Amino acid sequence: MEAFTSYIIKSFKHDGHLHRMWLENWRVPDRLLDASHAEQAMLVFINSQTKIVEADGKEWVSRVPGVSFFIPGEWFNIVALMEEQGVRYYCNIASPPYVNGRVITYIDYDLDVIRMPAGDIHVVDQEEYERHKLLYHYSEVVHVKVKQGLSKLLQRVREGKPPLQDDLVKHYYQLWLDSSVQTEGSDETLSCKKAQDPDDNSSDGA
Repeated sequence: MEAFTSYIIKSFKHDGHLHRMWLENWRVPDRLLDASHAEQAMLVFINSQTKIVEADGKEWVSRVPGVSFFIPGEWFNIVALMEEQGVRYYCNIASPPYVNGRVITYIDYDLDVIRMPAGDIHVVDQEEYERHKLLYHYSEVVHVKVKQGLSKLLQRVREGKPPLQDDLVKHYYQLWLDSSVQTEGSDETLSCKKAQDPDDNSSDGA
C-alpha cells in the first residue's frame, strides 16, 4: 500500500503568534482519496495520540483519533473526531491552508462550528471573535472572508456535503491502520532476515 507521509500542522493567530501545533499528522495519499474529495483537491490527514503543543508551551496528547480535511481556497477546515458516541465534526473558521514542504499552516479566526454525532449543530466562540477582531485589528477584507467562510461552512454542514461523511472518515482511518500494520510487519520481517543471515553486509557504509 502507498505510504502515508507525516506532516506538522501549525495554527496561528492574526498577529502571527502560534496558537496550536499538531506534531504528527499522516497525509492520505491522493491516489486513495474518494472522488468527492479528490475533485476538490482536499488535503486529508490522520492523527492518533499525537502530541499537541499550545501557545504557552503546554503539551498534551490527543485522546481520540481524528481525520482533518483542508480545502484549498476555503476559509475553514474540518476535523472529524472519532469518539465512542460517533463522529463529531469540529470545524474551524480559518484562512486557507498554506503548504510548505511537510508543514501545513493557517490562521485561526476564532469561530467554530460543531456537528454532534446526533446531528445537532452549534456555532461557538462568537464572543471571542468579536474580542479578537478589535484586539488584532481584523481588516474589513478579513471580516468579509470570515463571514463568507462561515456561511459556506454552515451550508456544507447542514446538507452533509463532503467531507461530512462518517463512512469515509472511518474508511480513511482504517486505511491508515492497515498501512501502519503493514509497515510494522515489513520492519519485523527485515529484522528477522538480518538476524538469520549473519553474513549479510547490506547495512555496511560505503
